[in-house]
Amino acid sequence: MKKSKRPPGEIRAQIAAMPVRRLAGGAPEVMLVTSRTTQRWIVPKGWPIKGLTPAEAAAREAFEEAGVIGRILPEPAGRYTYWKRMSDHFILCDVTLYLLEVDRQLDTWPEQAQRRSQWFSLDDAADLVDEPELATALRNVTLALAA
Repeated sequence: MKKSKRPPGEIRAQIAAMPVRRLAGGAPEVMLVTSRTTQRWIVPKGWPIKGLTPAEAAAREAFEEAGVIGRILPEPAGRYTYWKRMSDHFILCDVTLYLLEVDRQLDTWPEQAQRRSQWFSLDDAADLVDEPELATALRNVTLALAA
């Protein structure tokens, strides 16, 4: 059995991008992607990347998983926790969310064949995600963007 370098039960930090855009009428939308293993709807997320700020790492995840680029806001827009499925166990992750104001989506990107991506209204996105805290964060972003 492989020994872990981390204590059992330790909460792991992750970063995530919440890619947003506004439609011509001004209504905000968020892009969700599917997870690779369970195909559930999530926001692009991953582990911190050495040499990048958390916001920069979140922007990189959005590029790799959804092919979106734009302006990442440096201050967190929210956070949530979830249980990440590993091959033989689960780990609790605390995810810090960063808003990414999307300028464009590329025609090709690294994980295009591994995931689906789609734009949703913020309310629909909040209804589609399985993680209750992520749904709350999406609804809170709705309020922040409406202000």
